[in-house]
Amino acid sequence: MKKRIFSLLLTFLAACMVLAGCKKNVGTPEDNAVEEGDKAENEDEEAKDTNYTFGYSCIDMDNPYYETLQLSIEMMLKEREIGLVTKNPGSDVDLQIEQIQQMIDQGVDAVFLCPADREKITPALKALKEADIPVINIDTQVKDIDLTAAFIGSDNKNAGYLCGTDLIKQKPDGGKIVILENPAVNAINERITGFEEAISKGGFEVLARINTGDTQGNIQNKMKEALAKFPHIDAVMCGNDQVALEALKVIEDAGRTDMLVYGVDGSPGVKGKLLEPGTRMAGTGAQSPIDIGKKAVDTAVAIMKGDEYEKETYVDTFFINKDNAEMYGTDGWQ
Repeated sequence: MKKRIFSLLLTFLAACMVLAGCKKNVGTPEDNAVEEGDKAENEDEEAKDTNYTFGYSCIDMDNPYYETLQLSIEMMLKEREIGLVTKNPGSDVDLQIEQIQQMIDQGVDAVFLCPADREKITPALKALKEADIPVINIDTQVKDIDLTAAFIGSDNKNAGYLCGTDLIKQKPDGGKIVILENPAVNAINERITGFEEAISKGGFEVLARINTGDTQGNIQNKMKEALAKFPHIDAVMCGNDQVALEALKVIEDAGRTDMLVYGVDGSPGVKGKLLEPGTRMAGTGAQSPIDIGKKAVDTAVAIMKGDEYEKETYVDTFFINKDNAEMYGTDGWQ
């Protein structure tokens, strides 16, 4: 028994000597157990600061613009180790409201939102407000801005204005126009407003306004009707590039060469069309979904951390035509 106790004692003393030998810089911060504990606690707090999950809900993920915007946001969040839940309402505001409620039930910390309808989205905004979930409104501003924490979007009015300015250069004597718009989307309203302000004194007549708030197939059918009804059209102004490409397809299929087509976005598809010989695509008021995504993430993180941030941020827009399309590249967004 005594032999066993002696053996245990030797083992204990040997362990103490090993531990003593491992100790270095006694009295320094590295050796201060309390400070080490504080450091670990601070690291835990920093980890908690980035332990978020955000939601993303934009008009239609079949639109390459919103897909690129989502990818920009996702990439920025991944760098911060923040998760992202994405929903696709497919331009259906009722579905968007339902999907936002799903995000609330999932416990997201904030939502990036581009409304399918700036007015009808209000019930979802109220639900998010009640759940104390901040809304980072992107691209298209909602009507009830008091229910959002911030807005990040393009200078849409300028994008349309640039298209109108180019049209005046191309058609100094004025002409006849068809406008493809969507009254439910504020961003498109601003683009059309800017376009009309630019051409207001140019001697132009608006022949027809086509509401593009329907499916792509209906857009093509309505454009066919416009071509059949009007034997001469000088220009077609479209609320975005996706619609412009739909209209352009109908115009090309009909063999019509009497008109210029304008869009807004700066999409790879339109930039590619601008470089085709004999194209009727005249230009696009370009924006950068990549920059909007970056600024949206910076804003969201600042909101979550209680830091200062801009309530409204407008990213510059610029004009792309056949002269500079190659410079911006046709294989991606700027």
